[in-house]
Amino acid sequence: MKVYTRSGDKGKTSAIGRPRLMKNSPRIEAYGEVDELNSLVGLIISQLEKDQEISNKLAIELIEIRHLLFDVGTDLANLEECFPLRITADATKWLENKIDWYTKETPAIKRFILPGGDSLASWLHYARAVCRKVERRIVTLMEQEEINTHAYVFINRLSDYLFMIARYTNNQKSETEVFYRNSDNVFKN
Repeated sequence: MKVYTRSGDKGKTSAIGRPRLMKNSPRIEAYGEVDELNSLVGLIISQLEKDQEISNKLAIELIEIRHLLFDVGTDLANLEECFPLRITADATKWLENKIDWYTKETPAIKRFILPGGDSLASWLHYARAVCRKVERRIVTLMEQEEINTHAYVFINRLSDYLFMIARYTNNQKSETEVFYRNSDNVFKN
């Protein structure tokens, strides 16, 4: 089987249950962004140190998230609900349980935190920012068409999860988080 089909050479692509759509349609943009996020999470998994407990725990969770992201993309591509939607409230509840656990394991947040820290935490913060971009694309789609709202809620919660595991990673590696300071203080001198 060939990888290329030439069927997209005129700027259109297939979605599930509908005639071909323009590649820049809000629906294609939304699940394309989900694919980008899934690829980034795969990159993060490849960077984990295999011999550390923190890495093993995160790898297991992030692999599950990659499968769930594929389901989100499938639900966004499933225009006519040709088959049952895959993302349910259970996926969000699973994330919320993880977020609650990581919240208990990290210092309380008293101010805004700038993204960064060690390399892994920095990648996780970047994934959080990409996740927010995915969320914005899905909102654009939601303004025009109905979607599986569970998929949107999952993405919204996923950015919180990525934020918390970035904080957890920094905390476990004794990295100091950089707190936001108002730049007005810098320019007063």
